[in-house]
Amino acid sequence: MTDAATTEAVGEASVPRFARGVKFRFDDTRKSWMVLAPERLFLPDEAATEILKLVDGQRSLGAIIDDLATRFDVPRDEMAGDVGGMLRDLAEKGVVLL
Repeated sequence: MTDAATTEAVGEASVPRFARGVKFRFDDTRKSWMVLAPERLFLPDEAATEILKLVDGQRSLGAIIDDLATRFDVPRDEMAGDVGGMLRDLAEKGVVLL
């Protein structure tokens, strides 16, 4: 399944949120954003950080895609594939719920 198809399969109306026990925060010591999960630590790159900043348990996947596509002037379909693929990967790791 392609990333764009995955986004459609999940549904743009779905509201991504962090799984229980997962925290997304800026670490002053490392001067970087991090995802803290039980017994795991993820250091997202700049693009992933911008996506994760919008995962608040209130915005729909479609709203996140729209926001990022507008802000970074990227075609919406391309952004949908990137955002859907990244969130799917994190969902498979138990970090986010879709």
